[in-house]
Amino acid sequence: MSSTWKLQPQNPVPSDIEVSRSLKDSILPISTIASNLGLTPSQYHPWGPSKAKISLSTLPPSPKSNYVVVTGLNPTPLGEGKSTTTIGLAQALQASLGYKCVACIRQPSQGPTFGVKGGAAGGGYSQVLPMEEFNLHLTGDIHAVTASNNLVSAALESRMFHESSQTSTALYSRLIKNNTFSTVQLERLKKLGIEKNNPQSLEEDEIERFARLNINPETITWNRVLDTCDRHLRGITVGTGSKETVKKEPGSTERVQHSRETGFDITVASEIMSVLAVSTSLSDLRERLSSMVIGFSYDNIPITTLDLGVSGALTVLMKDALMPTLMQTVERTPVLVHAGPFANISLGNSSVVADKIGAGLVGEDGYVVTEAGFGADIGMEKFFNIKCRKSNLIPNCVVIVATIRALKMHGGGPEVKAGKVLADEYKTMNVGLVEKGMDNLIRHIINARKFGVKVVVAINKFKTDEDEEIEIVKRMSLEAGAEDAVMSNHWEEGGEGARELAQAVVEACSKSNPEDFKFLYELNLPVKEKIEIICKEIYAAEGVDYSEKAEHQITEYEKNGFGDLPICMAKTQYSFSTDPTKKGAPINHRVLIREIRSCVGAGFLYPIAGDIMTIPGLPTRPGFYDVDVDVETGEVLGLF
Repeated sequence: MSSTWKLQPQNPVPSDIEVSRSLKDSILPISTIASNLGLTPSQYHPWGPSKAKISLSTLPPSPKSNYVVVTGLNPTPLGEGKSTTTIGLAQALQASLGYKCVACIRQPSQGPTFGVKGGAAGGGYSQVLPMEEFNLHLTGDIHAVTASNNLVSAALESRMFHESSQTSTALYSRLIKNNTFSTVQLERLKKLGIEKNNPQSLEEDEIERFARLNINPETITWNRVLDTCDRHLRGITVGTGSKETVKKEPGSTERVQHSRETGFDITVASEIMSVLAVSTSLSDLRERLSSMVIGFSYDNIPITTLDLGVSGALTVLMKDALMPTLMQTVERTPVLVHAGPFANISLGNSSVVADKIGAGLVGEDGYVVTEAGFGADIGMEKFFNIKCRKSNLIPNCVVIVATIRALKMHGGGPEVKAGKVLADEYKTMNVGLVEKGMDNLIRHIINARKFGVKVVVAINKFKTDEDEEIEIVKRMSLEAGAEDAVMSNHWEEGGEGARELAQAVVEACSKSNPEDFKFLYELNLPVKEKIEIICKEIYAAEGVDYSEKAEHQITEYEKNGFGDLPICMAKTQYSFSTDPTKKGAPINHRVLIREIRSCVGAGFLYPIAGDIMTIPGLPTRPGFYDVDVDVETGEVLGLF
């Protein structure tokens, strides 16, 4: 393949899948992409011709690079192009300006791919190739999370069933195999403070403590998962089969059904996905998988996956998923695809190891461009306060993606809804709506600067945007403290369309001072104080209210040593408030925390504010209607 190859965009821009297919002959072998990054054959594992898993042996101890995070204003339901901007900016930095660069993005869920929004490979001439592989199975990481999560569910239900139908002595005898404790059982003994390794040496009370978890079903927070939008699984009843019965009470011949109410989440909402996003080694992965709390005992003792005896098996299922996947953009810029935590209730960021490996590969003069999901009030805040704490990487610049469409919506424009024709206000010039909607973007700029990071606004160009509207965004962004505000046309032109944006980012990074970066709160503060700092400083809320359930949970978490964990707020992405219909920059609203769940393995608590769905539903006309395969060529059709 010639080293002088250059992208030649078509006009008008074809569909994403047509762009991907038209460039299939220009895709470099993944070995070439790896070699250009300085990887040796022993440091990566090819996964077909266009993908490879990167070994964690490449993870440097203290990587340094220019570190850029791409986020956005509160979006419309159509999305404002953060992934596309992330890819376009990375292409501009490498293909147009000549810097060594790696883009780091999340793996997309099958839910939106077959639902409404489509995939997350970027779009137009700023996307990851091959987009079909990126948006579907990739290297099976999401499937590994699904299998692991549901193994925990099976272990949990089985343990409760067997404890309810056996004496402690019988239970203990069945838990021990070949008169030997397994590794995970020895770890549980150590956790209980029982310094013995011979199953015959335990006293009666030690057998009772070891064998019985006494899980209180009312406290269980662990759901099953699948990577499909299936609203009818939000609430289910398990244990209704004819064999799932137990004695009503000891000595009784009467049997009752061993059933309970539970539900499904989408796979990317699983705590195991969050664990994958923050783990930095196989031992770290195993420790985190062992620490996940699935509920409490009747004595209010946290019950973990280690107690269930499943943590070793989880690590086996997840060990290959710990390695990021290497791919390339339409302009051959390297991309590390890894993890995909749900942005509403989890980090909404790609993995710590992907960013650190990327930083090590590009070096001090290179650039890592990573994406933070949803609006900056969610993705960026979590990126700074949680992810940067775990990675020890210091960001140089935040790029806030804005569109004229979203600004008009925040300025009071008509409802924007997927599948619904856009109102005329979004197709013709309306300076008043743009100017009023700038309140939303300005608050995001001010919030980003609170962390001591330089801000660049990327105006993602749409064909209906007018020069006067763009000039308003530029002027008001600079007045709010942004280093620059740049119109970017990477969707249509690839890296060349984002050249000016890349130059602004390079300039902002050159002015950044690592010592200026700061977190919003200290970890040793009480849970409520950390929540209130986020709500007041980022959302401009007047205060926070807590349900009785949330109050009780906070007490239990702090009592059990979880109070020093960072906070991962779960709320709508469509507003600064917890009401998705409140656009612009609402102030003096109150945030109601209805419950707080723990992700101890991933290392955070997540308060739930408002009505957050952990498994979306399908619309009347889902995207899968258009997806098919050409049975003659094997090519995927109609993806988007």
